[in-house]
Amino acid sequence: VIEPVTAPPAMFAGELGPSTIVGSAAFNLLVISSVCVIAITPGTKKIEDTKVYALTASVSVFAYVWLVIVLMISSPDIVESWEAALTFIFFFLLLLLAFIADKNFFRAPPLEDAQAP
Repeated sequence: VIEPVTAPPAMFAGELGPSTIVGSAAFNLLVISSVCVIAITPGTKKIEDTKVYALTASVSVFAYVWLVIVLMISSPDIVESWEAALTFIFFFLLLLLAFIADKNFFRAPPLEDAQAP
């Protein structure tokens, strides 16, 4: 957070910057998934609600595409301030969308509730 404020309008992506972030994100995804699988008790379990998981998986693919756009297409090897700010905003957008998906804001009410007088 300090670098975007104190650095010039554009920051250069060093050797460890983006690669460290991508590697860390991939490692976290794999480790968190494996811990969740190990934590399940014996027996068959059914996950009934996967909306937030599907949203997070989709957004993670978008995040890698966004990283390619920022570092290879928009401004090669340079992260500009607007790109950093937009990436930061994307995080809060993900939080909002995950909350909305978890609370079923865009779902129609069940048929039983819709037909009640």
